[in-house]
Amino acid sequence: MKKIIITGLIFDDFIHKTLMNKFIFLGLASVACFAFLLSANLRNASSLSSKFEIYKIDLKTQSVQMYWKDEDGTGFKNFGALKKWLKTQKKELTFAMNGGMFHEGGIPVGLYIENGKELNPLDTGKGNGNFYMKPNGVFAITKDKKAMVVETSSFKNSNILYATQSGPMLLVNNHIHPSFNKTSANLNIRNGVGVASPTEIYFVISKTKVNFHEMAQLFKEELKCPNALYLDGFVSKMYLPEKKPTDTEGDFGVIIAEVK
Repeated sequence: MKKIIITGLIFDDFIHKTLMNKFIFLGLASVACFAFLLSANLRNASSLSSKFEIYKIDLKTQSVQMYWKDEDGTGFKNFGALKKWLKTQKKELTFAMNGGMFHEGGIPVGLYIENGKELNPLDTGKGNGNFYMKPNGVFAITKDKKAMVVETSSFKNSNILYATQSGPMLLVNNHIHPSFNKTSANLNIRNGVGVASPTEIYFVISKTKVNFHEMAQLFKEELKCPNALYLDGFVSKMYLPEKKPTDTEGDFGVIIAEVK
């Protein structure tokens, strides 16, 4: 039988072939295992993001505004009315989403700042409902075009151009709200906003009914936002002209928009 010398050791040809076959088998098995795990992770990520419509704004090249009422004090209430009014200003609506909860008459629940002017005060009180599920928070744009999502208790009205308050916080410093349950049956259409960096904002609305944990998980794991805020529930809508058909109806308070 032929002898084979490898790094100073002598192997019979049969033993060498047997060992080589085992090495090849183990290598292929490892590759197959890695591929399976990778595909499983991709399927999980895909199945989560497929439940949501996601729109990213980069403040280095885009801008965000907030709208509530026109110059006569009439609330816009929906995307169609805002779009029509913007045309009179020779502007075009390219994205919009309802921007928080509201009382009867479209009055914002909690803080609302538009063009640097506080139109409704910060609400630090206690109460019932999602808004008061502490910690709640504020989504704001500064006058030097920086975005933030912060807890209500940490918010400072300094250099703020736009701001809207809502609750609960979905993520606080990469931590999912402690009250959220992964298996919660509290399902609803939901929308929210997350900030990945001072110039990167993600606006999200669910296509199907989801729980809070699913939305928080999306912002944390896929959109890489350390902080994110829930905006509202079943009334929520998103306006994107490229998505057909476009829905311009609704009954909102504050509207967050991108305008050109």
